[in-house]
Amino acid sequence: MSTTYEATGTLVSIMDTQQVSDTFKKREFAIEIPDGQYPQSVKFQVVQDKTALLDNYAVGQQVKVFFNLRGREYTRKNDGAKDYWVSLDCWRLERLSGSGAPSGTDYSQIPSAQPGTAKDEFDDVPF
Repeated sequence: MSTTYEATGTLVSIMDTQQVSDTFKKREFAIEIPDGQYPQSVKFQVVQDKTALLDNYAVGQQVKVFFNLRGREYTRKNDGAKDYWVSLDCWRLERLSGSGAPSGTDYSQIPSAQPGTAKDEFDDVPF
C-alpha cells in the first residue's frame, strides 16, 4: 500500500545521480518548506528513470513535490538491533510560478475556442 503526499517549497539542493547497484540508481534533492519561524529542509529521492526529472530544475525554484512515503525494517550490522529506513519517493515534480500554477505547462499550444462554434454544433437542439 502506498499513500500519496504533496509538499511545496524552494529547491535548496540537487545532488548527483548515485548508481547504488548494477540495477538501481537514485538521485536526491532537498526543498525548504515554510513552517512558521522555523522552515523545514526535507530530502526526497527519485529512482531509476525518474532521476532525469531533476535535469530541468535549478536551486532556488519553487516546486511542488508529489511523493510516496516508504519505509522498511532492517537489522544493523554493528550491534544487531532493529532499525528503520524511511524514504520520501518523488514520482512527480512541478515548477511553480508566482500564481502557484505549474510554469512547465505550455498553455499557448492549446487551441482557443472559436466564437459561435459550440452553438453551431447544436443547432438542432429545440431550445
